[in-house]
Amino acid sequence: MTATDIHRTIDAVWRIESAKLIAGLARMVRDVGLAEDLAQDALVSALERWPETGVPDNPGAWLMTTARRRAIDLLRRRTLHQRKEGQIAHEIETQLESSVPDLDAAIDDPVGDDLLRLVFTCCHPVLPMEARVALTLRLLGGLTTEEIARAFLVPTATLAQRIVRAKRTLTEARVPFEVPRGPELAERLSSVLGVVYLIFNEGYSATAGDDWTRPALCEDALRLGRILAEIAPREPEVHGLVALMEIQASRLAARAGPSGEPVLLLDQDRTRWDPLLIHRGLAALERAEALGGARGPYALQAAIAACHARARTPGDTEWERIAALYDALSQLAPSPVVELNRAVALGMAFGPEAGLEIVDELTEVPSLRGYHLLPSVRGDLLFKLGRLEEARAEFVRAASLTRNSREQALLLERAAACGDG
Repeated sequence: MTATDIHRTIDAVWRIESAKLIAGLARMVRDVGLAEDLAQDALVSALERWPETGVPDNPGAWLMTTARRRAIDLLRRRTLHQRKEGQIAHEIETQLESSVPDLDAAIDDPVGDDLLRLVFTCCHPVLPMEARVALTLRLLGGLTTEEIARAFLVPTATLAQRIVRAKRTLTEARVPFEVPRGPELAERLSSVLGVVYLIFNEGYSATAGDDWTRPALCEDALRLGRILAEIAPREPEVHGLVALMEIQASRLAARAGPSGEPVLLLDQDRTRWDPLLIHRGLAALERAEALGGARGPYALQAAIAACHARARTPGDTEWERIAALYDALSQLAPSPVVELNRAVALGMAFGPEAGLEIVDELTEVPSLRGYHLLPSVRGDLLFKLGRLEEARAEFVRAASLTRNSREQALLLERAAACGDG
């Protein structure tokens, strides 16, 4: 195996093992930032040694062993001035041995509690949402700072500072490395799922830049969702979110044309939808429903996505069922964006006038005044009603509000299709 091959192997191993490695170390040292530093040190050791010795049979265990030894040395140095070195070493060894009774089993166990603790720590409400997203992608997604910055179109230095501040905040706030209990668990789990879905949505429909989609972000979010489904198998909304992401991700290949231009849902070649992801999504939705979560927010959205997935052609879509599901979602989790989506469904099920009635009311909602999809939807409904001059104005306004160049081009094309009025 060449040095290049070994470096590629190390990169692949890191992507797979880094989250478990950092989670296990964080339980030992009770500091997420320090745990990441120790894991990075172990990675550097692998880069130095494996080209000479070859990749070990259990690379994850090798990384954990190396990082654990560094943790012991660090803790010994920190407290050396207080006690005799022999006593310190014995106490640290005893403590770490008791926390990891079977190292190999801990490395190989894909559903250990450490990962769940790390998820809840990264998504702690003491951090602002953008910091939760960055830290989650860094520690659980295995992405580099540069990759995260590029995905969210922020300078690398800005993103690096955001991550540093997040880790410092967790340390200074003495956030416990644990899974919350009781009522706090449901509240915190909602935050965790929200972070994962935010990552997915940014990949599914990029808010800015020159790319219509960023599939790599969708893949990272799906990976995180699948991990959550393994370590929290009795939580229906976890399966609801996974179902939603699996089904949405099935359309990614069909969402863009040969030159990267956007292709809207009703215009997509459905033979390009991924049947495996659809199958996985429908199975996850069944699990959510079997656990009594059919009326959870993510499960309801997954049920809507499933209606599209089951329709062989756009004309087969059960729009009345979709409208009913949006009715249920608007009662459970009311928001202007849900109402806007409900308006689209009503317009498809009962005619554009039904949708336009709701959209016209939403134009007075302050939080939607800068939201480009509001004039975009209104323009579409007006176009279907033959009110072309008004539709054109709405599409132009929507184009002025979006920060995604691909979407802007699409909206200007739709404006041009309305004529000069």
